Amino acid sequence: MQNVLVTGGAGFIGSHLCEKLMDLGYKVTCLDNFLTSSKNNIEHLLGKPNFVFVEADVAKPLNLSSRSFDFVFHLASPASPIDYQNYPEETLLANSMGTLNILKLAKETGSKLLIASTSEIYGDPLEHPQKETYFGNVNTFGPRSCYDESKRFAETATYVYIRKHDIDARIVRIFNTYGPRMKKDDGRVVSNFIMDALNGTPFKIDGDGSQTRSFCYVDDLVDGLIKAMFTEGTSGEVFNLGNPDEFTIKDLAELVARIAGGESEILYSGEFRENDPMRRKPDITKANTVLNWEPKTKLEEGLKKTIEYYKNN
Repeated sequence: MQNVLVTGGAGFIGSHLCEKLMDLGYKVTCLDNFLTSSKNNIEHLLGKPNFVFVEADVAKPLNLSSRSFDFVFHLASPASPIDYQNYPEETLLANSMGTLNILKLAKETGSKLLIASTSEIYGDPLEHPQKETYFGNVNTFGPRSCYDESKRFAETATYVYIRKHDIDARIVRIFNTYGPRMKKDDGRVVSNFIMDALNGTPFKIDGDGSQTRSFCYVDDLVDGLIKAMFTEGTSGEVFNLGNPDEFTIKDLAELVARIAGGESEILYSGEFRENDPMRRKPDITKANTVLNWEPKTKLEEGLKKTIEYYKNN
């Protein structure tokens, strides 16, 4: 049985990834410090023979020398705007020192490595849709920069280790992802709207709701992560993973309200948040061609599953 390390494995995406890897027959070590994640996400995995939990901060020296890993998925970092703005220094460290620690681990053990980056490295893009070759339009000195720039550093550090130390590593840039186990108060637009609909409170939308996002259901995203890791010939490559179907925030609010059956009104602030991207849509041609991957879950179907999860939890 091959061993896999998932950093940030108790998080929203990480917990789904741990579960899927175990279903595929891998022994999974989940590393997390619960800064923005929850033990509830992995409660059902604890005690299973092919699951090990290590409570640790990836940004600090890792005592993993006694363990041997065939594959490492590095997902550890605050990821929602509320989380990384509440923990800006921790975000910087997770993506800088944390990534360097994981790169050193891969170098020392020969593990195959996947680094989870983000669509935020494109900033407020001047190219649409965004291809992997786009360099981005990012503010280094603003409220989102602790996340955006530390992820860009993580990508650069990975490039250096691939070139200098010949490690087997690839990068995935994750676009907006949603689904069960998202924290209800994480500040992401999907969770905000669902909670507003269920509570009968007004939807609050920045600006006029014309800004766009592309929403990928978590099961599809996890499938993409696994294909990026296990497809031959992906070392040294960068892949966008996300759903190319583009929706305005106003469209999303109306769809959530209809599915949830709420009567929530929509309140527009008239002002957009600083450095908030106006358009966001991945070009997934490369992932489709190289990985034979594309998302299968339509937004309405994924929202129904997510709303049901929130109702039951």
